[in-house]
Amino acid sequence: MSPSDFLDKLMGRTSGYDARIRPNFKGPPVNVTCNIFINSFGSVTETTMDYRVNVFLRQQWNDPRLAYREYPDDSLDLDPSMLDSIWKPDLFFANEKGANFHEVTTDNKLLRIFKNGNVLYSIRLTLILSCPMDLKNFPMDIQTCTMQLESFGYTMNDLIFEWVKEQEAVQVAEGLTLPQFILRDEKDLGYCTKSYNTGKFTCIEVKFHLERQMGYYLIQMYIPSLLIVILSWVSFWINMDAAPARVGLGITTVLTMTTQSAGSRASLPKVSYVKAIDIWMAVCLLFVFAALLEYAAVNFVSRQHKEFMRLRRRQRRQRMEEEIVRESRFYFRGYGLGHCLHMKDGNTMESPKIYSPPPPTSLLKDGEMIRRRYLDRAKRIDTISRAVFPFTFLVFNIFYWVVYKVLRSEDIHQAMP
Repeated sequence: MSPSDFLDKLMGRTSGYDARIRPNFKGPPVNVTCNIFINSFGSVTETTMDYRVNVFLRQQWNDPRLAYREYPDDSLDLDPSMLDSIWKPDLFFANEKGANFHEVTTDNKLLRIFKNGNVLYSIRLTLILSCPMDLKNFPMDIQTCTMQLESFGYTMNDLIFEWVKEQEAVQVAEGLTLPQFILRDEKDLGYCTKSYNTGKFTCIEVKFHLERQMGYYLIQMYIPSLLIVILSWVSFWINMDAAPARVGLGITTVLTMTTQSAGSRASLPKVSYVKAIDIWMAVCLLFVFAALLEYAAVNFVSRQHKEFMRLRRRQRRQRMEEEIVRESRFYFRGYGLGHCLHMKDGNTMESPKIYSPPPPTSLLKDGEMIRRRYLDRAKRIDTISRAVFPFTFLVFNIFYWVVYKVLRSEDIHQAMP
């Protein structure tokens, strides 16, 4: 018998085979075992919360109508066009956002029929699957992305999906790497049976654990922002009289830090909770802004002696005016009577002495002492800031990295099954 005649007899028009009817019709459900070979894994996108994967999807089931004895080979590899002539499971990906087949250079499909009626159907697919992410620990997070395989039209009375047990159900291509993640070896296989108004449908799933590598974020975000904070401390060593230099440095660091913080959020979704990178950027922005306010305090304190001297001169002038008004009735210099008055008996009466201001040298000494006192206070603020700012930032770094790299990582690992 020729191969063409054999295939016509097996599944052709004369065979009585109907591809519209499932195997074991009105009988027990068809058990379909599945396994997946991951050819490539990448393009994990936080903004849209999905990932792109290229897989070989393999399904195997038994169709007693395709069992044969007339042909000597144990299995037959058939052309993909024969797929339209046999029954196939109505599998779909429940969390799929986009998918496409591959047709270069021909349809990337495989159909193999065994003597006992087993059917192996393999197809190459590129999928974009939804992956809800928890970004609280970003960029030190571990994400769990699922792939769900579900029946669309057949309930569990007709069709049941299972992961293959004889071999590894989910295989990964050797040397597969991701740009930002490490694909962990542990892959959780399970069931996700769905119940709808139309019935109960079979569903199986696999969970991929992706551990983010933060090398990119260290180079692009953490280290630059750290250097910007350290740069803002340079103003503590600049002379307080160099106002343009210190103000210019402070405003530049604040604006740079603001731009850096906005850039860190550009590639992330607009979530309502606080992420680890948000806390880092907010604290760095707070430090550079505090360094700018520190110079405002230093400048204010250093100018207080002028206000103090101005107040003393005002008080001294008021006292002089009061003395002049009080003694003006005994002082007639304005009328040419001189410094004394002649009595009727020929004696003279000295006019009372008016208020005389302290000598200029005394005023200069007091002013210089006051000026030095306030300048010393301003310099002390700079001196204290040189130690307080780095120490506080060091304490924050220790607390930040211990919490996110040690404590929260342990919690995540314990939560993972």
